[in-house]
Amino acid sequence: MNIAEAKEQIKSAMRAYFTKDEFGAYRIPIEKQRPVFMIGPPGIGKTAIMEQIASELGVGLVSYSMTHHTRQSALGLPYITEKEYGGRSYQVSEYTMSEIIGAIYDLMRETGLKEGILFLDEINCVSETLAPCMLQFLQYKVFGQHRVPSGWILVTAGNPPEYNKSVRDFDVVTWDRLKRIDIEPDYEVWKEYAYRKGVHASVMTYLAARKKDFYKVENAVDGKRFVTARGWDDLSEMIHLYEENGLDVDEKLIVQYLQDPRIAKDFAIYYDLFNKYRSDYQVEQILDGTVSESIVLRAGRAGMDERLSLLGLLFDGVTARLRAVCEQENVLDLTTGELRGVKKELGEGRTDVLRLLEEHVARQEEKLSAGQRAASVSPQAQREVKRMLRMMDNFRALLMKEGRTEGEGAFQLVREAFGKQVADLKAQAAAGSRALENAFSFCEEAFADGDEVLLFVTELTVNYYSARFIGHYGCDKYYLHNKELQFQERQQEILKRIDEMDWNV
Repeated sequence: MNIAEAKEQIKSAMRAYFTKDEFGAYRIPIEKQRPVFMIGPPGIGKTAIMEQIASELGVGLVSYSMTHHTRQSALGLPYITEKEYGGRSYQVSEYTMSEIIGAIYDLMRETGLKEGILFLDEINCVSETLAPCMLQFLQYKVFGQHRVPSGWILVTAGNPPEYNKSVRDFDVVTWDRLKRIDIEPDYEVWKEYAYRKGVHASVMTYLAARKKDFYKVENAVDGKRFVTARGWDDLSEMIHLYEENGLDVDEKLIVQYLQDPRIAKDFAIYYDLFNKYRSDYQVEQILDGTVSESIVLRAGRAGMDERLSLLGLLFDGVTARLRAVCEQENVLDLTTGELRGVKKELGEGRTDVLRLLEEHVARQEEKLSAGQRAASVSPQAQREVKRMLRMMDNFRALLMKEGRTEGEGAFQLVREAFGKQVADLKAQAAAGSRALENAFSFCEEAFADGDEVLLFVTELTVNYYSARFIGHYGCDKYYLHNKELQFQERQQEILKRIDEMDWNV
């Protein structure tokens, strides 16, 4: 199965394992909860989906790579103590708490989360001294003399032996205690993730034309040559940062992430060409509706590779604007919730608006900090919460500047300031709609009704942010070119929530 299917399988298992009976006990006792074992090639996102699952389920996450552990760190250090048996005192060996089990209790204490996921990677590559203990752990969730806390689910992962010489093959007894999930790389699934994360347009357009270069592992006379999903993702982040800092992206950098000389060279050549198109085609002018006729004519006469690169540039430019609108909607949604809380407390007799704002900010900062430690809040959600907190701080600063900190008058100042933020969002959304319409107009004029327009529509449908934006604000040209549009059920739920959003405070 692909990584997205694996994620849903694991989430379903987690929900089942977290189910309790009428007395509050887990329906499946911890010793009967089969650990999940994901097996698949390196770099396809096994670790990433665990972070996503913890965030989506709102539970804690403790991760360890078992290749870094010895018998002592996993089980704990032995020490001698005395115990009495049959009236006589004997010296016996006991163990300190495992570093892994201790980390779970530390996280529970720091965050208050009682349920979570213990993720052990490379579990089929444990050291020779630790291997005999793994069967006991997989069956009983016990390291040494200490059990994984109730409410914590065990998920493991590893690579097949053809990718790692250190792999130990499990016997039937061990396999019979695991929920095995075999995962294969899948470009189309990764593309959806990549669009949502904002992977660099050069990577997306290169892979759109060269899908066979997405994932590759092979043996060569000079060693292994490989390119993985993780490699493309990490390279994209570095390209963004190099461009922001005016640094050269060249083959020497690229081959550090794409460890196949041929693919690294091909992408380096393509990246230079991509930058030339970015300079030549003046994408911002296309989206602003001020592009020259010569650019339109050039696009119409361009070869397919150049057209695909141009479409990638257009798509990247327009979806960046649409994404910014969606993210600001999320920020205003969070702020609305906090301001409604302030308003409610004012109605219950509190009068110090400044103090109420400070209390709400403090609670949200503490919640964010706990979520970061538990890995239960995604990086995107963290950024949105931080932006909400900055907006709340601006409201506090406004009250202090105006010298009005109490009563309905102070809250009215906050309400007016928030109203300006809503008005700014509406203007930003209108600009996003114009950019989208201008992109369609350019494609229609340059490519008529060719495959390029259909490809543009298809990518807009796949991308989370553009689909959400169009579902909320509409786009006549999009519907014209895609009359039989059918959103997936998950997208429909998101769009319904946005339509029902109420920012009146």
